[in-house]
Amino acid sequence: MDSKRIQSALISVYNKEGLEPIIRLLHDIGVVIYSTGGTQEFIESLNLSVVSVETITGYPSILGGRVKTLHPKVFGGILAMRNQDHLSQLAHFEIPPIDLVVVDLYPFEETLANTDDESEIIEKIDIGGVSLIRAAAKNYQDVVVIPSREAYSDLAAILANNGITTLETRKVLAQRAFTVSSHYDTMIRNYFSGQEQKKSLRYGENPHQKAWFEGDLGLEYLHGKELSYNNILDVDAAMSLMNDFKDEDCCIAILKHNNVCGIAVRSSLIQAWHDALAGDPISAFGGVLISNRTIDLQTALEIDKLFYEVLIAPDFDAEALKLLSSKKSRILLKIKMWPADQEQSRTVLFGKLVQEKDQSRLVAEQLKTVSQKSPSPFEITDLLFAACCTKHLKSNAIALVRNKQLIGMGCGQTSRVDACRQAIQKAVAMGFDTEGSVMSSEAFFPFPDCVELAAEAKVSAIIQPGGSVNDPKVIARVDELGLSMVLSGIRQFKH
Repeated sequence: MDSKRIQSALISVYNKEGLEPIIRLLHDIGVVIYSTGGTQEFIESLNLSVVSVETITGYPSILGGRVKTLHPKVFGGILAMRNQDHLSQLAHFEIPPIDLVVVDLYPFEETLANTDDESEIIEKIDIGGVSLIRAAAKNYQDVVVIPSREAYSDLAAILANNGITTLETRKVLAQRAFTVSSHYDTMIRNYFSGQEQKKSLRYGENPHQKAWFEGDLGLEYLHGKELSYNNILDVDAAMSLMNDFKDEDCCIAILKHNNVCGIAVRSSLIQAWHDALAGDPISAFGGVLISNRTIDLQTALEIDKLFYEVLIAPDFDAEALKLLSSKKSRILLKIKMWPADQEQSRTVLFGKLVQEKDQSRLVAEQLKTVSQKSPSPFEITDLLFAACCTKHLKSNAIALVRNKQLIGMGCGQTSRVDACRQAIQKAVAMGFDTEGSVMSSEAFFPFPDCVELAAEAKVSAIIQPGGSVNDPKVIARVDELGLSMVLSGIRQFKH
């Protein structure tokens, strides 16, 4: 049966941030929680019931905490398929089945960035946690895996549904889990191989600047000239964007100067290409293209008509690869892994800025309708699509979307109203009728001016974070003009 309800959970996390609400949700729906070490102590501090892993295994945590969960009675409960043979073995050996595994790994990457102390770095190589993630992901047919605290929002949504999951959900979480473990192992490999090797690039952002790349792109080079500094920046932006759309139907995006200028989701890849290109065929010239599906020959024949710098995809059909490789300088890249970095950094002044990556992805349940008129389910789908677009546009940013197609965008403007005008003007210039489209802003509206421009363009619904002192005025103007508006509660600046 595809749908399964979580009845037991094993929780082993390094960072306890955000854990308390999850524990309480699990407790509220009667899930038996197993844990050990610091996580067990944390749960006990909440005065909630937790079963010590040691009572299952019969062994205490040993070797200074290096061995806690590595035991057949733990991994048997995770890896057992829910068939008669495996369940009878669990019963015989008194092993409880585990339906949910929640892990947050030792911060190896963060430790590496903050110290040169080899012993400290080595101790932050997680063994049990990675093993738990891989075991749970392997058995996704029956087990839910949450591989990092960044996935707590996914788990909260599941628990709000009484802990019931579909096979599709469990498989998506398993894929994310293997991405996390793969990235973690890559960072460890880089450390043991003498740190990351510098790869010289042709030049930097401009020809007079020297440049090099350190690290792993997570991509397989299939054809074309070497990637330039600017190519790598665009490829990074493309991968970050498509990481949010990879589980959608056929999706193709076009980027220029790190901004998405065309994107569409369709039932066929060829139609996704045509509709992504229609968003801005002028900017697409010399751009970076990315797909969430294997490039087939039919789509390749159409893509081949455009001059572009880079094409990225999970794979290429043999005939498509042969066709696209006919042009010597064209760069073709195959995706080996999706981005899983938890942090991003940039050098500033005499130091470095570091922040958590924006891995938020809005869902319908987060939206708050504040207008008298409610958006339709169709509009909600487009609003979420549009919000994902503005997340990946340089601020100030506005996106116009209709039927999961970006039809106009304004970005990098010093005023929001200019970004709004730009998005509408671009949509009209590209031949789109803006009537019935939806609008997204990555930050709040300080004034009703963008709402008025949207109404003039016959936009039907708007999504924005909210949070301005002028929210009541903006909402009142929305109602006067007969639009619908939802607030996401999440600002997504990009500088």
